[in-house]
Amino acid sequence: MAATIAWVSDGEQAKPRRRRGRRRGRRAAGPPDGGAPQSGATPNAHNNAAVPNASDQPTPRPKPQKTRPRRPPDRLRTVHETSAGGLVIDGIDGPKDNQVAALIGRTDRRGRMLWSLPKGHIELGETAEQTAIREVAEETGIQGAVLAALGSIDYWFVTEGRRVHKTVHHYLMRFLDGELSDEDLEVSEVAWVPLKELPSRLAYADERRLAEVAGELIDKLHADGPAALPPLPRTSPRRRAQTHSHTRNRRPDEKTTRRTNGCGQGP
Repeated sequence: MAATIAWVSDGEQAKPRRRRGRRRGRRAAGPPDGGAPQSGATPNAHNNAAVPNASDQPTPRPKPQKTRPRRPPDRLRTVHETSAGGLVIDGIDGPKDNQVAALIGRTDRRGRMLWSLPKGHIELGETAEQTAIREVAEETGIQGAVLAALGSIDYWFVTEGRRVHKTVHHYLMRFLDGELSDEDLEVSEVAWVPLKELPSRLAYADERRLAEVAGELIDKLHADGPAALPPLPRTSPRRRAQTHSHTRNRRPDEKTTRRTNGCGQGP
């Protein structure tokens, strides 16, 4: 019996099955023997090209971090204040051992008594000399006359959200009349202090230096008379009001303890 031969075209022939499992395994498999690739170039199985090492690749630059701009600190408003005061001497024409000066005392936050010269703000229409006379009368209760300029002190401080630059003009003054009184609310005590004790009693170094200048001027006054004192600097009345760093309060209805004039007991 003759055999029948069936012709099958090339497109209809059965194709070999793919070994999918093995190829998947090859893709998932790591380097041979589970080790890390050796240093240097590793041959590729397809084109025998060298694979560059990780150390040969350029290091990526870190991205610059965006920094938020810092908020500038709130700037304090700067104000300028001018004050005047005086060193009032009782017995200025007599021997130095008998001379006394009027000082005011204020209690600080720690409860310490700080002694200083009376002084205050120059008000509208006043000269520095007029302010010194008025402030001495208000803070000590006595009247004085300006003889010579001792010098000026300036300093900075911060209060009530402001940066204050204060300048204080001081004068050497002669006692005329009155009795010591601590009527001013800002003053804790007032006292007559011997002239020789001022360096140890005054709390501030700048005012202690002014006391030394006062001693030199008093020596000139005794030696050559009032004409030997330096002339007062020319000052004009203040034309504009200034911002005060604090306000003054008074106790007009309260009885005040008045000390007798002269060299009374110190604090």
